Amino acid sequence: MLKYLLLIGFGSFLGGIARFIVTRVIQNSASTSFPLGTLSVNIIGCFLIGIIFGLSERSTLINNELRMFLTIGFCGGFTTFSSFTNENILLLRDGNIMYFALYTSISVFIGIFATYAGNLLTKIL
Repeated sequence: MLKYLLLIGFGSFLGGIARFIVTRVIQNSASTSFPLGTLSVNIIGCFLIGIIFGLSERSTLINNELRMFLTIGFCGGFTTFSSFTNENILLLRDGNIMYFALYTSISVFIGIFATYAGNLLTKIL
């Protein structure tokens, strides 16, 4: 059990650092208050988790320990659902109803599609 906790913890550590860097780079290059950085890491994370689960189902490339490290750990630390919900509250509070609706719908629908696409990609290759 301790081994799994350490694997997940280290993956979360790396995922959190990657989230910070990717979000910062994307948001700093955007000239809008729309949360493109968080949206991007959530879509990328959905795609990655689709690939990881697809590979773990399809082959022996990813064993149970590596899958836990990558999915629960890295992707869990990389994606930012709590930040997503907080940013939605801020958009609503500031009266940005259109940004709220756009951000929520894109995150949910493209996130689901990205997870499916990542999983499908592993079946095609």
